[in-house]
Amino acid sequence: MSAPLCEHSRSLHLQGATNFRDLGGYIGLDGRRVRWRRIFRSDHLGSLTAADAALLAGHQLRRVFDLRGKQERTAAPCVLPQAQVHSLPVEPSLFVRLMQRHQAGETLDVPIALHAMQQTYRGFILDNTASYRSLFEHLLASNAPLVFHCTAGKDRTGMAAALILHALGVSRQDVMQDYLLTNQFLKVRHADTPGVPDDVLALLNSVSGEFLAAAFTVIDDSHGGVDAYLETQLGVGARQRSLLADMYLTGPGD
Repeated sequence: MSAPLCEHSRSLHLQGATNFRDLGGYIGLDGRRVRWRRIFRSDHLGSLTAADAALLAGHQLRRVFDLRGKQERTAAPCVLPQAQVHSLPVEPSLFVRLMQRHQAGETLDVPIALHAMQQTYRGFILDNTASYRSLFEHLLASNAPLVFHCTAGKDRTGMAAALILHALGVSRQDVMQDYLLTNQFLKVRHADTPGVPDDVLALLNSVSGEFLAAAFTVIDDSHGGVDAYLETQLGVGARQRSLLADMYLTGPGD
């Protein structure tokens, strides 16, 4: 069962980052819950208001892990004062190529877009393991409050959140539920994509269980499951997962 939202609101209701939300409350290893106000996920932090920044400062948020590519970071740098920003790039190459195909005159439809998104998620595992490994290294180095994000906070960020929650012992059902919450919270900043059909834009600006499932299929087929992938590719074996649990899950007296 998913964590109730009565203790804390999952969304922080920021004005400049609508998909900024808390991973706390989900039931993890040994029935212990993920600590609230410790691990956050978000869309980009380049449009935060002064009120947003003050709220996050109140949560002692100083660590920012940016999964965006170089051009994205330059276009909308983090405006959170006193934040230590770590760049862990996962370049959005497949989405860019899809838009290039459209601009070259190719007709885009939902099956093409769905295939592109599934390939994007496969690429997270096949081509970007190093960035996700670095994120776990930072998680293990300190349990100070942190946020990881990309541009919309849905795909690269969604993959990271799924891996983190799994490492903490959260059920696949709750991992998927958290992933799909993007469709509830994200207010899309529409890009200049004239001529792209509305149904294609709707798919590209949302998340679907089919996207995340494509990544998990690669993990299962290439690495023998998420547990094995965490251990052999991300450096998160039994000892590291126990440490993560102690750092980010509630204890007996909490």
